[in-house]
Amino acid sequence: TTLMSLNHLWNCQLPQAELMSLGLKLGADVPFFLLGCNAFVEGIGEQLQAVQTQEQYFVVIEPGVHVPTPSIFSAKELTRDTKAVRITDFPDATKVAWKNDMQAVACTLHSEIKVAIGWLSQFQHESGNLRLASAKMTGSGSCVFCGFSTETQANEVCAQAPKHWKAWVAKSLQQHPLLGLLAR
Repeated sequence: TTLMSLNHLWNCQLPQAELMSLGLKLGADVPFFLLGCNAFVEGIGEQLQAVQTQEQYFVVIEPGVHVPTPSIFSAKELTRDTKAVRITDFPDATKVAWKNDMQAVACTLHSEIKVAIGWLSQFQHESGNLRLASAKMTGSGSCVFCGFSTETQANEVCAQAPKHWKAWVAKSLQQHPLLGLLAR
């Protein structure tokens, strides 16, 4: 958001691709946010393919532990042999085995993450023919999340979260809120 805003405010007129290249030097997630829409990301964050996603509401829980990213990436338990998911798997995304290899390591190092995942997973449910995913950990942690098809469902689950965790509901977006504003 800062790069997008500065590009606009300073009238740099850098094209999106150049901003994304600059952003990659700041972090692997930055190009995704500069793209401004939902995307399938590969590589170290530089290979992006825009995708349409269904509207969802997510319950996000921060279980009160800090997970230093280097501790996850340097853990000997971190497997690096999971079959890669490719963009071509998306037409049948309901059958893709979505997995975060860092989750098992983080749960071993911080049992509260495992507890939060277990607690949130009890609320997984069917939505039409689609079984919504069980709770998963975000990136290298420590937040966990689970998707719900309605805001009411998400709010009901969020209200039940144990008080020693921070919990909130977030709505999925199809486009970065500033994308249209800064293009003017």
